[in-house]
Amino acid sequence: MSELAVYNANENESKYIIFKINKEVYAIDVKSVNNIIQMPKITQVPSSPKYYRGVINLRGEIIPVMSLRRRMNYDDDCFTNSSRIIILNIGEDNLLGIVVDEVNEVLDISSKDIEQPSQFIKNDASVVSGVGKIGDMIISILSVDSMIGERKAS
Repeated sequence: MSELAVYNANENESKYIIFKINKEVYAIDVKSVNNIIQMPKITQVPSSPKYYRGVINLRGEIIPVMSLRRRMNYDDDCFTNSSRIIILNIGEDNLLGIVVDEVNEVLDISSKDIEQPSQFIKNDASVVSGVGKIGDMIISILSVDSMIGERKAS
């Protein structure tokens, strides 16, 4: 794994990959990230849920790819030179790619700077596990488990 795998010794801080979807700022704990790649050719898979783009072949391994825009009910993906696929470790031996508009940086976020989402915006289809604050920036922290769960965004 790359230098992204170097974790902070401070137990109250975790490293997060910061990225954008639909001009909004999101984060995923770097411990869940296997790799970040430029957009390859995605092969569609018939009859898959609408928020799955298809599959990619990464170094001989077939990896399903999810559109976070579709999963979160935004407009459909618009691929640019900044678009990336974040490859996530799912369970022991599984990988999942998620399409994001752009990857910005890796940030340390202290647990004291993360709040639970409001009961008014949290629902069964939500993929947001917390809301982080760094200065004036608000960051929605995504739950990998919720993203891949059977619950579908309505």
